[in-house]
Amino acid sequence: MTRDKAAPPGIDTSIPSVARVYDFFLGGKDNFEVDRKVAEHALRITPDGPAAGQANRAFLRRVIRFLVTEAGIDQFLDIGSGLPTQGNVHEVATEHNPKARVVYVDNDPIVLAHGRALLAEEGTATVIQADVRAPQEILNNPEVRRFLDFDRPIGLLLFAILHHVGDDEQPRALAAELIDALPSGSYVAISHFRDPGERDPEGSRKAREVERVFNESLGTGRWRTDEEILAFADGLTVLEPGLVPLAEWRPESGTPTPQQTDTYHTFVGLLARKP
Repeated sequence: MTRDKAAPPGIDTSIPSVARVYDFFLGGKDNFEVDRKVAEHALRITPDGPAAGQANRAFLRRVIRFLVTEAGIDQFLDIGSGLPTQGNVHEVATEHNPKARVVYVDNDPIVLAHGRALLAEEGTATVIQADVRAPQEILNNPEVRRFLDFDRPIGLLLFAILHHVGDDEQPRALAAELIDALPSGSYVAISHFRDPGERDPEGSRKAREVERVFNESLGTGRWRTDEEILAFADGLTVLEPGLVPLAEWRPESGTPTPQQTDTYHTFVGLLARKP
């Protein structure tokens, strides 16, 4: 048994956090017993949860490389960024363009504390505490406006965040509000939990079971259909190969692929361009 280290001021370790549960799946150490209990409950249904988290990070890295090297994007708004981990957006982006700029956004105060410590000497990235459910607070934040030029294309990153916005919170409207603020030529990347429906009845059953666990413990979690996920990209041009399991989005030869089983068809992603 290991004791949890002291939490930064203002962190309630009696309530599980989406960011910290995800950190656990990625093998991180910035999580607490309450977060591990949620993760372990989910793992009893879909034991490949850590592989799903790794696949999401690998998808993110491929998207960033494409946007920097092929689309010429040099500024990013990463909403629901989670705790800093290996292969952060600014690390991947500045590897290919040292002038790339990144704003990380998360509603968990522990992300702010750890992010500021990590970025203290970087100069190319910053982190703010805000919630995707309040898009104008993000868009009008002085730090966001200082780092990003909204007269030039931006890469909006919505990785594993929209499925934590309930239907009653108008996720399509929230996404549309963020996208509307982007200039022409911007890109939007989304990863999202999917209910595969009749094409994979067993996968659909497990998706609904994990959805129940997440909602009972975290208060969030929505496994949506292809049609519901694609609706977030209405008015955008979805790039090939479209909405696909994470490992199928432009895989790179010679790069190991996380071995997903239960979650392969229930965690998907896309990249779209704003005309």
